[in-house]
Amino acid sequence: MSERSLELELPDGTCLCVPFGATPLDVASKIGPGLARGAVAGAIGGRLVDLREPLSQSGPFRVITARDPEAGEVIRHSAEHVMAAAVKRLWPETQIDVGRSDHSEKFQYDLDVPVRLTPEHFESIEAEMRRIVEAQQPLEREVVEREEAKRLFASLGEELKVSRVDDIDEGAELTLFRNGDFVDLCRGPHVQQTGQIGAFKLTEVGGSYWRGDESNPMLQRIYGVAFSTEKELGLHLERLEQARRRDHRRIGADLDLFWFHAWAPGAPFYLPKGLVLFNTLVAYMRELNLKYGFLEVTAPLLFDVEIFKRSGHYEMFPDMFKIRASGEDAEIGVKPMNCPGHCLIFGSRKRSYRELPLRLAEFSRLHRNERSGTLLGMTRVRAMSQDDAHIYCQPDQVEAEMDRVLRMTAEVYRDLGLSGLEVRVATRPEQYIGEIGDWERAEKRLGDATERAGFSFEWAPGEGAFYGPKIEFHFRDVLGRQWQLGTLQMDMAMPERFDLRYVGADGQEHVPAMMHKAILGSLERFIGIYLEHTAGELPLWLAPVQAQVLPIADRHAEYAGKVCDVLRGSGIRVELDARSETLGYRIRSAETAKIPYILVAGDRELADGTVTVRRRHQKAQTTVGVEEACSTLEEEVKTRGIS
Repeated sequence: MSERSLELELPDGTCLCVPFGATPLDVASKIGPGLARGAVAGAIGGRLVDLREPLSQSGPFRVITARDPEAGEVIRHSAEHVMAAAVKRLWPETQIDVGRSDHSEKFQYDLDVPVRLTPEHFESIEAEMRRIVEAQQPLEREVVEREEAKRLFASLGEELKVSRVDDIDEGAELTLFRNGDFVDLCRGPHVQQTGQIGAFKLTEVGGSYWRGDESNPMLQRIYGVAFSTEKELGLHLERLEQARRRDHRRIGADLDLFWFHAWAPGAPFYLPKGLVLFNTLVAYMRELNLKYGFLEVTAPLLFDVEIFKRSGHYEMFPDMFKIRASGEDAEIGVKPMNCPGHCLIFGSRKRSYRELPLRLAEFSRLHRNERSGTLLGMTRVRAMSQDDAHIYCQPDQVEAEMDRVLRMTAEVYRDLGLSGLEVRVATRPEQYIGEIGDWERAEKRLGDATERAGFSFEWAPGEGAFYGPKIEFHFRDVLGRQWQLGTLQMDMAMPERFDLRYVGADGQEHVPAMMHKAILGSLERFIGIYLEHTAGELPLWLAPVQAQVLPIADRHAEYAGKVCDVLRGSGIRVELDARSETLGYRIRSAETAKIPYILVAGDRELADGTVTVRRRHQKAQTTVGVEEACSTLEEEVKTRGIS
């Protein structure tokens, strides 16, 4: 192989030698004309590249076609351009801003359109998109100089895009993509021609401030989905409908769990039943904290911002609420995380190695000034609590502490019925604190601990926090959506920043190792995710109302009330529904409220001291004594049965 050649390893193990600068489309054509016609992108070393982008490295190479999972991202990215082109055709004065960086699920464009768009406009936009797709317009890649790009977009009246050119780092390659009369600044990758897009649908329209700044003009954002076939699109739209029915905001309102008001954006009001759910989760985590040796503390809500400058969060965490007290010059921060306060607690007195490991847990409220446009029910809030904890230990105790946390994590996810977890170990990012050698040792420790715990995992290069690498637990819900839940992080900076020390067995002072632990993460976010995963049908031990007792007639109400008293005496959360409605109506009402158990009392039950028990989603009914029914529910709560 010459110095100006590249060696590509194909999926079948064969090697192909191509000239330096050959494109993925050149490679596909060399393999076969059919493959070239069906190609939508290339992949070199696992990285997607545009078919027209010159290759500059050797390594594993694949041609991506519509049959490959990665094709969806390329198709949606290309449909994004087609959508913007269609809008420009319909309203030529439109200015385009930016599209979406993540095309794994959908596409979007922010646009300055001279009309107020509504879903009623989708039909005409989609019709124009179909004309562009049917025309099979080629998508052409062009490398341009910075000033040339500015002149081009200025000549098109695209002032927003002229401004975006300056966002690109000096020295970085600028590329344009054209299809028909439409042109945009873009890195790609894109399909060869618009006919490869296949099937698409616009899904919603909303607003977004230019550059995410509320002081800037409001643009309009159009969302859509695209796939290679109508069948794939149909399946996706069905999943969207399922997601709509499972939307936690809808479930939360239907079940009277929580509520939001415009005067407290991003801060949920917990209603009585919602607070039962929240408190039950906290009580469960407190029980496990006790079992695994964590001590609960509460640190102040307000701190002088000097603590966050010391921790490194002041500059790296811009979303902090900051206030000034009347008549005071000091700047106060509302705490967005617990770790700095826990460091102050550790450093509040001299510590001995005999006290270590010291495991501090906290559930107090945290506040983060998330942008209003990003707030989304319980899954993106400004006010939250976390099942947060920090571990301070001797360096030779780190492995044992990691093992302890991972055992606890496995127990929590088992009790909640969460399976199919995907685990990643996130490594040093571009911006980091500490020494590279310390990072590499910490990353290895996390990887080894994950293996010892029996979890298979993948490395996530560059995705660690600025202060340390971490283990991430990702969960796929019943709709196949992925959510990050728990983390276990090493901290490479905070012990030194807070000058934390303990006296070792040698009588000398040493710096403790520090780890951050969260299993559910934000409780608000977890509640939102879990409600959607279960469609609101919570397991008995978490259900705000665990049983409802229904007297068949008024003459059975007194007995039904006594049944409720017995259940309450055993700690069962029970309601009595003695409304003057038919029994069938009240049963359907209990089912709609997703109550796990319905207990019916009539003449026979009154005479025999029994109840007829009906389990959620089960047609079979059993008539048992009240004490037996009570014991059954108690045992299911105790064992945290998932159903």
